[in-house]
Amino acid sequence: MRSREAMQWEKVLKSVFDEIDHELEAGYGGTYTLHPSRPEHGSTSNPEADGLFNVGAAYSAGFGSKHGPGYVVDIRLSTLKEVPAEVRAEIKASVLQYLDERLPAAFPGKELRVSEENGVIRIHGDLSLDE
Repeated sequence: MRSREAMQWEKVLKSVFDEIDHELEAGYGGTYTLHPSRPEHGSTSNPEADGLFNVGAAYSAGFGSKHGPGYVVDIRLSTLKEVPAEVRAEIKASVLQYLDERLPAAFPGKELRVSEENGVIRIHGDLSLDE
């Protein structure tokens, strides 16, 4: 069972990822054909379930990371087309920038940082649940 505070924290984090999803869809959504089983962007109530992108994060205890505990960001593209490495890198850089810009407003007073480590984006810093 998770605390109400933890669930609220992750709800706010998901709203940031939903905003990022919409931005990525606006920029890249028409570039690649969707996977045949994937609904069009905006056709479901959850941006994770439709469109080209599914952007989110999972908590990591931080074992092996120089940053310690945090969230590891996952960026998935739902297409059968080959997405060039340089485009994937551009998308990753955009997500890193969006997080840098949006996290301070979403979590005022928290010292959260966004870093790339071992090829993945990590959110780390003050993960405390207090206000």
